[in-house]
Amino acid sequence: MAGPEAGARTTRDDGPILPPPLRLELRGIRKVYPAVVANDGVDLAVAPGEIHAIVGENGAGKSTLMKVIYGMARPDAGEMLWNGREVRPRTPAEAQRMGVGMVFQHFALFDTLTVAENIALALPGRPKLEPLSRRIAEVAGRYGLPVDPRRRIGSMSVGERQRVEIIRALLQDPGLLIMDEPTSVLTPQAVESLFVTLRRLAADGCSILYISHKLEEVRALCSKATILRAGRVTGVCDPRAETAASMARMMIGADLKALRPAARQAPGAPLLVIDRLSAPSPDPFGTALHEVSLTVRAGEIVGVAGVSGNGQAELMDALSGERTSPPGTIRLDGRDLARMGPRARRRLGLSSAPEDRLGRSAAPDLPLHENALLTARAAQTTAWGFLRRAKIRAAARRIVEEFGVRAGGLDAPAGSLSGGNLQKFVIGREILNAPRALVVTQPTWGVDVGAALTIRQALAELRDRGAAVVVISEELDELMEISDRIAVIAGGRLTPAIPRAQCDRDAIGLAMSGRLDTPAAEQETADAAAH
Repeated sequence: MAGPEAGARTTRDDGPILPPPLRLELRGIRKVYPAVVANDGVDLAVAPGEIHAIVGENGAGKSTLMKVIYGMARPDAGEMLWNGREVRPRTPAEAQRMGVGMVFQHFALFDTLTVAENIALALPGRPKLEPLSRRIAEVAGRYGLPVDPRRRIGSMSVGERQRVEIIRALLQDPGLLIMDEPTSVLTPQAVESLFVTLRRLAADGCSILYISHKLEEVRALCSKATILRAGRVTGVCDPRAETAASMARMMIGADLKALRPAARQAPGAPLLVIDRLSAPSPDPFGTALHEVSLTVRAGEIVGVAGVSGNGQAELMDALSGERTSPPGTIRLDGRDLARMGPRARRRLGLSSAPEDRLGRSAAPDLPLHENALLTARAAQTTAWGFLRRAKIRAAARRIVEEFGVRAGGLDAPAGSLSGGNLQKFVIGREILNAPRALVVTQPTWGVDVGAALTIRQALAELRDRGAAVVVISEELDELMEISDRIAVIAGGRLTPAIPRAQCDRDAIGLAMSGRLDTPAAEQETADAAAH
């Protein structure tokens, strides 16, 4: 990959020295959908070799703008210039031929095909799968993104699918690489490695559009940032000269409040107890659980850290009741739930929210008020066998209001919400059911800083009301912020959970990568035994 570096100048024999054209320039981009103005006169300038952040709240217009650049949506007004020449990509294929690559937050992959087959569809010609598989393995190893080229997409977790998207985009050798939340599945060490790679690509002339809600990452990686709010540009800055708080202020139009500490009491008695839980994976490429044990007390949040694909999905399935009768026990308030299904567990007070929002947490074609019914307690929503429509709508309205869900009304389909707003709705639905214990996976994945704060605050308040909460997340910063104790899952095995104050970030990162035999990990085990 080659190209002039940002800020370089070129010489013409018949004229003065001129700066190189911008790699990408947008002028007055406007895109209107029936219910919303997604982009309203957006300007954007990206130089060759520049790492440029696009930040904003969920629903600010970031995804629509990226779709315009990538040929997935046609603007209603405005123009787009590529290397100084006006272009109008009508399809992603045209954008790719121009030199635009994209890593999606919501994936564009075929479940029934393998990794190699999916990637082959994005490459020109008809590449043979065997040599392509070797290239995939090489790129995966170089970037710290382990992927089996033979594995079918349908058997993969959300995090593993994102790895495939990253590799697919990099194999296209793009002149502009759009990356949408690329680090949400990586350990801290792998994030540092990816940043080294991105800086090397930028030094070779590749421009990078980096969409992220992690403002500290933006400050560490990017030399320029464009901030969107409600479809408009509210600021352009050098994030290295800003603080996360000042950037958040430009995003939301107000100061970002900190997580409110509660007057904490010591955790109560053990409430959710997992004892020597083992479970094979239904997927031949999945990860079996091996004698997982964990005790969560009343009034406590226990975080489970790990790189995607290390048994998190299997653990969630076992705890939610989607898979029953595994070896080992799951007890809530002393009652064994191992052979109960999801409905029975919910009646006893164990709720769950998996990471797949539109596949398992919500029905995309149903309106919000009917999605509120999916996990609601029957006593509140039915009477004599009939649905209590007013109660259902009241519950949905309460979720929308208390969790700040932006939607086109209670009759709006769940699939019409941005990812962050749908996530707030799903988490709010489960919390307002007042469970005795709650298990959530990736609660703030792809969610902006304001929405993430809302969700984390709600989880902390549920904990403070005496519930036992398990947060399974690949966001180590999130776990360090809200957890009382943290364990690490790797290869289907769970380390002892140790108090957050005793957690070492680097040691946890190594444990997440599977190095459970490191001295730091051994020290964690010793510390846990001592407590």
